[in-house]
Amino acid sequence: MPELPEVERARQTLESALGRRIVGVDDSDSYVSRPHIPGEIASALTGHTLVSAHRRGKFMWLETEDGPALGLHLGMAGRILVDPEDHSRWDRFAIEFEDGGRLVLRDKRRLGRAVLNPNFSHVGPDAAEVGRDDFRRLIGSGHTAIKARLLNQGAISGIGNLLADQILWQARISPRRNTSDLTTEDLDHLRRELRSAVRSAIRKGGAHTGKFIAARRRDGVCPRDGHRLERDTVGGRTTYWCPVCQR
Repeated sequence: MPELPEVERARQTLESALGRRIVGVDDSDSYVSRPHIPGEIASALTGHTLVSAHRRGKFMWLETEDGPALGLHLGMAGRILVDPEDHSRWDRFAIEFEDGGRLVLRDKRRLGRAVLNPNFSHVGPDAAEVGRDDFRRLIGSGHTAIKARLLNQGAISGIGNLLADQILWQARISPRRNTSDLTTEDLDHLRRELRSAVRSAIRKGGAHTGKFIAARRRDGVCPRDGHRLERDTVGGRTTYWCPVCQR
């Protein structure tokens, strides 16, 4: 499942489509483009120019100069390609530009989305941009396992299973620790490590690049102290952590 770092890299790819005029749209896959009927997105976008690319958590959207916005989601295995050399049967949604180039959502699993004027009111602030006070309030409130709270897209958006384990390992916090037990200092430290982990993952190519993720397996040991990792289900997801250095 793509997490914030993968989606941010996809957003960066979208930037190479900016300033280009749309002359055609293939929105014939009615599942990927739901709830729109085939031709509806094409009619709305054709003739417009893309001017900006944005992201909030795992969601992306492109704005046009004076028309609708186009929302894009990678699903579990989707990829954004701009000016690919080939055509594929897995191209679920495509934009044709006046200069002959293309923007493609390529997705073998058909779980990505393309939608006009997306509404992201159901997700919390972006995890990479959330401020200190909001982080304290959104993550430190209530009584739940801290990993479950990090995965709650309504609290903050963009953190998935791998990134959550990496962040908590860097912060030396157990994924089982109750949010009510975290001090202000704990929360500020966690936010700093979150930002560090996100920046590193974006730079290196994705959430899978974290130092802890390489050890995240049944026989894995902590990269910091060499102790055998614990494994359990936390927040509905398979979770690994070091029982010695994560408290």
